[in-house]
Amino acid sequence: MTTTPSVASDANAKSAFASYPAWLFDDSPIPDPHGKGERAVAFLKALKHPKSKAPGRAFQLDRWQERIIRKVYGDTKPDGTRRIKTVFALIPRGNRKTTLGAALAMLHLGPERIPGSQVVSAAVDRDQARIALEEMKGIIEAHPKLEVAFQVQDTKNRITHRKSSAFYRAMSADAATAHGRTPVFALVDELHAWKKRDLWDAIKTGLVKTPGSLLVVTTTAGVGHENIAYETYKYAKAVATGQIADDAFLPIIFEADPDEDWRDEAVWHRVNPGLSCNPPYPDVDGLRQMVREAEHRPADREMIRQLHLNVWLDGAANPEWSLDVWDENAGELDLAALEGRPAWIGVDLAKRIDLAAVGLAIPAGDGRIALHVQTFCPEGAIRRRTDGVPYPLWRDQGWLTECPGDTIDTAVIENYIRGLTERFQVEEVAFDRWHAQDIMKSLEEDGLPVAEFPQNIGTFARPVIDFEATMFDRKFIHGGNPLLRWAVGNVVLYADASGNRRPVKERSIDKIDPAVAAIIASGRAIQGASGRSSYEDADLSDLSLFAV
Repeated sequence: MTTTPSVASDANAKSAFASYPAWLFDDSPIPDPHGKGERAVAFLKALKHPKSKAPGRAFQLDRWQERIIRKVYGDTKPDGTRRIKTVFALIPRGNRKTTLGAALAMLHLGPERIPGSQVVSAAVDRDQARIALEEMKGIIEAHPKLEVAFQVQDTKNRITHRKSSAFYRAMSADAATAHGRTPVFALVDELHAWKKRDLWDAIKTGLVKTPGSLLVVTTTAGVGHENIAYETYKYAKAVATGQIADDAFLPIIFEADPDEDWRDEAVWHRVNPGLSCNPPYPDVDGLRQMVREAEHRPADREMIRQLHLNVWLDGAANPEWSLDVWDENAGELDLAALEGRPAWIGVDLAKRIDLAAVGLAIPAGDGRIALHVQTFCPEGAIRRRTDGVPYPLWRDQGWLTECPGDTIDTAVIENYIRGLTERFQVEEVAFDRWHAQDIMKSLEEDGLPVAEFPQNIGTFARPVIDFEATMFDRKFIHGGNPLLRWAVGNVVLYADASGNRRPVKERSIDKIDPAVAAIIASGRAIQGASGRSSYEDADLSDLSLFAV
């Protein structure tokens, strides 16, 4: 495996791919049959940067950056047209990727310029979108000839090349301003932070209208798998490893393996290309201090792994449980074979405008718990979910039941519960009465075993422990429900002074309703099978535990 100049060898590296593209640091030739790579590099080296410490404030184009430029612009087709159409650069924080992105935008107002063309940079919000604009302004203001050639319209987030009318614009995630545009170059910054895909779709569809267009994505690693950033990252990995052949897509991936030691400085050097430069960046002493503090702060540890080592996190930024462990609980779930057995149901009806969930837990022998969760969602909420979380797919797969309109019809959920009581020996149907009085009353009137489960720390304390222990012992059989997996990965727990814990929806990265239903159902099943009370293991000295 090729290593950076600053790292002679690395026993921790699992694969060349897990580190970076080898061609960035070796001396392999990069094709440039039409001289466009050399032209791009020469242009950038002629620029100045207000923060540069090089003589004459020359724009600093380090070796790894220069090789990216030569690859993107020099590797052309026989007819001279662009071969690479998309660049996906997964680069840790502090490695000057925004400066590099701004330089690329300048190229498309310079030697790559097409008269009247549109060049855009896009980010999750207005402040983030202006970062590339500010970089470009600084570059222009540092060079007298550029100040004459360009008009900077600060209030419009726009820079125009006076002679050709080609212009650059900074955009935030406001799709209304994006549709109808036909950019020749688009820089997408920190895609991992994008919650919606409207702007992404508008840019992608706009680029295909123009021959020779180029999309560059620069981002750090993100959190969760159900988003557009992870979709793009997954495709980039497939191209990088040869699983997908796509010579128009250039993956540049700097990442540590998830199981590597985040405190190992050799790992830092391998996945931060700026540390191979002179002077190095980001600041190593700063990283060392962050690591010292993170030894005692788990949330900071995950932040370092995500943002500085580019480890893509599975769920919440401060995850409660490893989804690798959760996946080992999948097993073969055959509800038909379990019909007639004792079962416990947990229901989470917290919101009628988004998700509700019904969990079914069945003791299956040898301490194992068969766990099935059915989730319900209004059709309107499924339609509005545009951030890559695949509600429509989960609906089509049967994990998500669609309710017509914009609110959940509790009659649909009640009928589902009644159906379960006909198939299984249901010992208990647990609800938080605050959200479910009508449905509880209806079921009670028909003699069904309805029970209250106030969603406070007192009632959650033991079920959380039992849920966690069952998962760690690999005693769940959940069948690989992808919607439930997503929800479990989103869970964040609140702990009181006595160590009692409960899930907190307000602090979780996304929806956790299916996980809450699973915790209630499995907790009640384990307690019911053992004869324990919900409150038996709570700290009775704290009366606030029992406040609804």
